[in-house]
Amino acid sequence: MYYNRFRRGQSGTRRIRSFDPSSVINAHQRYEKTPECAITHEFNDFAIDEQLKRNIIGKGYKIPTPIQDQAIIPLLEGRDLIGIANTGTGKTAAFLIPLIDKVVKNPREQVLIITPTRELAAQIRDEFVSFSRNLRIYCALCIGGAALARQVRDLRYNPNFVIGTPGRIQDLLRSRYLNLSNFRSIVLDEADRMVDIGFMADIKYIISLLPKSRQSLFFSATIDGKVREVLNSFVQNPITISVKTGDTAENIQQEVVRVVDREKKIEQLHSLLIQKEFEKVLLFGRTKHGVQKLSDELVRRGFRADAIHGNKKQNQRTRTLEKFKNNQIQILLATDVASRGLDIPNVSHVINYDLPESYDAYIHRIGRTGRADKKGVALTFVS
Repeated sequence: MYYNRFRRGQSGTRRIRSFDPSSVINAHQRYEKTPECAITHEFNDFAIDEQLKRNIIGKGYKIPTPIQDQAIIPLLEGRDLIGIANTGTGKTAAFLIPLIDKVVKNPREQVLIITPTRELAAQIRDEFVSFSRNLRIYCALCIGGAALARQVRDLRYNPNFVIGTPGRIQDLLRSRYLNLSNFRSIVLDEADRMVDIGFMADIKYIISLLPKSRQSLFFSATIDGKVREVLNSFVQNPITISVKTGDTAENIQQEVVRVVDREKKIEQLHSLLIQKEFEKVLLFGRTKHGVQKLSDELVRRGFRADAIHGNKKQNQRTRTLEKFKNNQIQILLATDVASRGLDIPNVSHVINYDLPESYDAYIHRIGRTGRADKKGVALTFVS
């Protein structure tokens, strides 16, 4: 076996590039643990539209997650909200359910949801479609890398929900295809990631065009100085809900793979991937070229693999993600475009074939496994 468990109390690990693998040893201690949250509601208890309840039950939901349990009632009451939660805690449903109910009760309501990545925006759109079945409310997905003409056409139908990424939303605003004067509900999802990747100016511009009287929802894994700068201009008298129990889920087993010979790194990877327990693997690399080259090599070796990265068209990325979700491929290779917010079921292993650029990037990569209380394994290759 080529990998070793992280040892508690280990010190002196050499810093490699900008990420120190030893920093994950006590990752769960970087935040104080909150007590176990007692769930006090079922979805049937919420004062929401009956068809919406049927749609929720049809998805197999019965008991809310902690953030859903605590957030839905204040949001139904129209409160602004700050939600601080680990990845995979169910926050998408926490904001979609009350906002869909709000629109059902007042069809003139319009909602803007902004996310850092195209894939997360598409995932929220898919969740919206399933929750809003037979409710006669509609959304427009506005993201880069997809046909602008179709998005403009969808906006002309005056949809109740607009879900998109900051750059494309700003493009549509500046070209006057989108007008925010009637949007009285807005969600900033994964706000810390949007700030990290340089969308702060776009977010501030978008906020400046919103009505002063609005309901504002802000979700983030962390709130540091730059994020707080956005936050202060965004929410008014908010309720704050934190269900964050640490940086990483306790059911993610974190291990290192010691690279004994860089020339044979691919052989070490191969020897892992042929093991039976590596059922559904998300593998991260640093560069678009490197990810594609590794994907091609794994396919040549007979693995069911494919890649998503910035050089792929959006429809290619979407098809590849669907194949991975539906188990048509075993291994999905990605740059960090896939590391934030995506809910891919039953990922057995996350492999950091190339080291991430930061501790936060590491946390969000490995958060793709060990979701919904299932066990997962995260392996990091270290020279």
